[in-house]
Amino acid sequence: MGAIEVTTVSKRYGTCQALDRISLDIQRGEIYGLIGPDGAGKTTLFRILVTLLLPDSGSARIEGLDVVKDFMAIRQRIGYMPGRFSLYQDLTVAENLDFFATMFGTTVAENYGNIEEIYAQIEPFRDRRAGKLSGGMKQKLALCCALVHRPSVLFLDEPTTGVDAVSRKDFWNMLYRIRESGVTILVSTPYMDEASLCDRISLLQKGRIIETGTPAAIVAQYPHRLFGVSGKPAYPLLKFLRRTPGLLRCFSFGSEHHVAVTPGTIQPEELTAKLQAAGFHDVVVREIEPNIEDCFMELAKEKRQES
Repeated sequence: MGAIEVTTVSKRYGTCQALDRISLDIQRGEIYGLIGPDGAGKTTLFRILVTLLLPDSGSARIEGLDVVKDFMAIRQRIGYMPGRFSLYQDLTVAENLDFFATMFGTTVAENYGNIEEIYAQIEPFRDRRAGKLSGGMKQKLALCCALVHRPSVLFLDEPTTGVDAVSRKDFWNMLYRIRESGVTILVSTPYMDEASLCDRISLLQKGRIIETGTPAAIVAQYPHRLFGVSGKPAYPLLKFLRRTPGLLRCFSFGSEHHVAVTPGTIQPEELTAKLQAAGFHDVVVREIEPNIEDCFMELAKEKRQES
């Protein structure tokens, strides 16, 4: 029996199909990622799993307990950190932590060992109101409140949105240490680079799972040769690449464009010469390895074509 089992769960808001027959099987002790853009259905699924929302159809179980019938028992076993900071901003750090411990019938002192490493980073601000904390400190306080009652399953809905890169890295290091204590972690994120930090992931697009597996296995399935192309001016270069015969896909990734080509059809030096002849300068074409975002874009396009 897995820690989290979801079977063909669907949810609709009016004419919007938020979830369409979602199924998951998450094992105990995993860090499992739900990866997808805003509007993919991640938050709706989280709210169903933490018993805040009823599914229209399908079923879900947390450690064998049904999310509809056994919702009170589930709430005692899980920790939940929603996407938006939802603690009491007019209470201090210490007061928020005491309040959440009391809600679960325990005390901070009883479970201090469970949060000690994280709380030590915000303890100097224990008398500061939560609303006056920085983004990274709010994140750590919310995580402490989610862990103060020693949950066995932890739900983190886009926990790193809006925080700086250093805080994001620190946060993931904390998740690894939490996982070592046996806690199962389900985390959602719109950041594709965080997918590689999970044990397994599911890619979500418009309420449907388009792929599930380890990050390495998903990347290994990428079917094309991939070039990283940069040059000036950048936006006209993107439009030119998309009009060039023989190039399958072209998407902008930061300072360069990722161009998918059929193996054996064109070499980097040929494409470089073609771009220079078209008037672009500072052109660099290099062969690169695909990442999760490349795979997501490819899979999403395939699903649109199938539809």
